[in-house]
Amino acid sequence: MSFFRSRFGGGGGKEDRATTTTVVEANEISDGNLTYVAEQGGNNALPSYQEALGAPVESQSPFGYAVGPVTIIFLNISKMIGTGVYSTPSSILAGTGSVGLSLIFWFIGYLISLSSLAVYLEFASYFPSRSGSEVVYLEQAYPRPRYFFPIAFAVQSVILSFSSGNAIVLAKYLFAMNGHEPSNWELKGAAIAGYTVATLLLTFHTRFSYMLSNGIGTVKVLTLIFVAILGFVVLGGHTKVEDPQINFRDSFAGTATAYGATNAVYRLVFSYGGFENAFNVVNEVKNPVKQLKKHSFIALTIVAVLYMLANVAYFAAVPKAELLKSKEISAALFFRHALGSSGAVKGLNFLIALSSFGNLIAVLLGQSRLIRECGRQGVLPFPRFWASTRPFGTPLGPYAVKWFLTTIMIIAPPAGDAFNFIVDLQVYPDALFKLTMVIGLLLVRRSRRRLNLGASEFRAWDFVVYFNILVQLYLVVMPWYPPATGRYGGDVSFWYATYIVVGIAIIAACGIYYVAWIYVLPRFGSYKIRQEVIVLDNGAQTHSLVKIPLSELATWEATHDAAGRKFHTDSGSDTKNSGTIAEGEKV
Repeated sequence: MSFFRSRFGGGGGKEDRATTTTVVEANEISDGNLTYVAEQGGNNALPSYQEALGAPVESQSPFGYAVGPVTIIFLNISKMIGTGVYSTPSSILAGTGSVGLSLIFWFIGYLISLSSLAVYLEFASYFPSRSGSEVVYLEQAYPRPRYFFPIAFAVQSVILSFSSGNAIVLAKYLFAMNGHEPSNWELKGAAIAGYTVATLLLTFHTRFSYMLSNGIGTVKVLTLIFVAILGFVVLGGHTKVEDPQINFRDSFAGTATAYGATNAVYRLVFSYGGFENAFNVVNEVKNPVKQLKKHSFIALTIVAVLYMLANVAYFAAVPKAELLKSKEISAALFFRHALGSSGAVKGLNFLIALSSFGNLIAVLLGQSRLIRECGRQGVLPFPRFWASTRPFGTPLGPYAVKWFLTTIMIIAPPAGDAFNFIVDLQVYPDALFKLTMVIGLLLVRRSRRRLNLGASEFRAWDFVVYFNILVQLYLVVMPWYPPATGRYGGDVSFWYATYIVVGIAIIAACGIYYVAWIYVLPRFGSYKIRQEVIVLDNGAQTHSLVKIPLSELATWEATHDAAGRKFHTDSGSDTKNSGTIAEGEKV
């Protein structure tokens, strides 16, 4: 993978790791009011230092280590290939104005995703035994104010973790297979049933969950390969399409607008979303940095090539004017023009339904680990509920919460404004956190230099990081730009940016709650918030935030380390001083 390394930057090849091994005599190092503790998981990753407020590293993953190269690839592919490539090409064409520019935008989407992948990889190299991706990276990039980012991100992640949109898309395609026009409640019922089946399939066995994801991912890839091959058949003049090259003549004819280009970028980010899914299961991967560096890149590149070929196929078969008029049916138009068969269209609906179902599976697998990691930070009520993997060795608590919220969001909002608004509401806080995360990478680098820690296994090139900051800043700023039809021209009948304001208000409310919980109430109650490590029966670990009366605070701090583990004696030594760690990083 020298190709991959040379494009994202060096940092920590064999020359950085194999020549020196430093024995660290203390498990803790300090930097001002921050304390960093040495942790090591059971996934063959190097030991690493994390700020003490971070959820404890689990020395043995309670889910096992079933995530290998194939699973990494298909975890990412299954989340990326949902309905995006089948529905967004027409809107991207409308936003860019021309066939040629839309194809360039699809390639730009690949570059944007590569830059984001580099950011995730560098973070993973610093914290290689922590699952949950953004949960961990924000926690460690912004350790002060203490618990603020864990609280804000946990509340946003849990409350807005529903997958009602994808479940309803699945239901629509299931009904489209037999040509039935469902009523509102038929659609809702099918969506709940589909999501319930997806949840149950993942509930009882972790390894089976990954095998299912791999199987559906394989079908997704084969479907897009079939679309690409059929596109070449169309271009070769072997179908009923009269002039398959008409859209490629004067392919840059047309005009793009600022609003249209922004919409196109957002749809590209949506279509490529999922390249980071395997980072949610890092502690279930042996040699995680090496494996993720290679196989996440492979997955993203496979998808990018298939996306480009699928778009070429669409443009070969469907007239540009017809594509521009369509909203969500680019692939259906393609099959109708290329094959002219209603049976083929029904077959496509089945494949897209299967693709939607696979997307639900992949999202459930990744987000359940992310939500579990939020719970393991101790900032959510009932930490044992979130961290436990009993009785089936799966994250049953996060699965149940996601199922409950998704069901509520399918049933409660009526079709139209309310549903569109709630779906949009998921977008903006996520964009803010992603911008904050990539800026946080620079802060983590600075902290590591100050602590004199050595090179990690992966470091992104600086220009890649700064490019990604600009992209994320663009995605945060541009949604404020009004639609061409005015302030009421969005996908709702009220002010187009209402979801943005509400998303910011949710984060602000988290800030108010944080100040009250961590500072105001302890002051009036004469106690301090401290964290303790809880070890469950099957070895799963979690933090729990507890109230320590001021009169007992000195005793507490004398008997617990910075991470919240209680000292125990062993031949006269306690855990604070007894451990030695073989570090590939210098202190």
